[in-house]
Amino acid sequence: MANSRRRIAAFALILITACAPTATPPTAAPIATATRAATATLRAILAPTPANSLRALASNRNLLIGAAVMPEYIRREPIYAQTLAREFSALTAENHFKFGPLRPTQTTFKFDEADYLVEFAQSNGMRIRGHTLVWHNSLPDWLTKGNFSRDALSKILNEHIATVAGRYRGRIYAWDVVNEAIAEDGSLRDTIWRRGLGNDYLDQVFRWTQEADPNAKLIYNDFGGEGLGRKSDAIFNLVKGMKERGIPIDGVGLQMHIRVDEAPAKLQELDANIKRLSALNLDVHITELDVRVTLPATDASLAKQAQVYSQIAQTCIANANCKMFVMWGFTDKHSWIPQFFPGFGAGLVFDDAYQPKAAYIALRDALAGK
Repeated sequence: MANSRRRIAAFALILITACAPTATPPTAAPIATATRAATATLRAILAPTPANSLRALASNRNLLIGAAVMPEYIRREPIYAQTLAREFSALTAENHFKFGPLRPTQTTFKFDEADYLVEFAQSNGMRIRGHTLVWHNSLPDWLTKGNFSRDALSKILNEHIATVAGRYRGRIYAWDVVNEAIAEDGSLRDTIWRRGLGNDYLDQVFRWTQEADPNAKLIYNDFGGEGLGRKSDAIFNLVKGMKERGIPIDGVGLQMHIRVDEAPAKLQELDANIKRLSALNLDVHITELDVRVTLPATDASLAKQAQVYSQIAQTCIANANCKMFVMWGFTDKHSWIPQFFPGFGAGLVFDDAYQPKAAYIALRDALAGK
């Protein structure tokens, strides 16, 4: 059996190299071989997936379960790579698919870290969410300060999507084509893309992405739209209009960065919102879930957090169009929450020492139908 698994692992690594795109921009390095990732990926792929892991239980529900990750943690912390491969069937790059990191100058692309994550995912049989092609943040100065004409800006964005989505054509399960284009008041957000290209830029970038990667799921992703209200109504109307115009959109991503004390109100409306999106024949992905608590965390606050994770999972499982359940990380050791929400933290299902928390157990039980 050990020899068989080694042969499978070796074959997977060969496929990674063999399947690299044959056409890349002259200034973009070709997809690296798996050599750099070999230690982490082989260690992970040789480990069997336990039947009671989140990954196995979610698979029984025809649900992909995932986490946002950083490549440096995979490289330097074996337990990070092992936990990721054991527990999750999908991954999202926290930063390395965003415009700024991928395109430091107008004429160069830097794919090393994105390639590394694709290699890791493929070596471990994981699906990949490409996050994100079009966003108003994480943009390089050459773009934001370039004073480009409409035609020039359109060419830059078209080229960017064609290059990035084309490089990973057939390897990405879903692209977050557009991220956070709706403001809190329900209007289209004032961004470089809207100012430069007009309101119809949303339709155009979905078309461009389909041309570059025709078999990937194309997703509109946003925060604050999980319940019912002004913003979620605006998201619903946006994607409804896109469907009516024949724009190739496959689903909506609900980020779900939430506070434990605000969760009950949101959860009452989550099911209704998923149902109305499903009625448009759209998939729903929970894309960036974390449930932050006031620090220091207490047994009581962690118990409430566990209940929230369970309820969200049960709601997703109950709706056939809810296809993905992805958290923004998986260990509190590497969570973004304390930096961006001072006084809050402990929002994920593993603690700082990679030990499962009450939230992990609740999520596992929900997936198991307990």
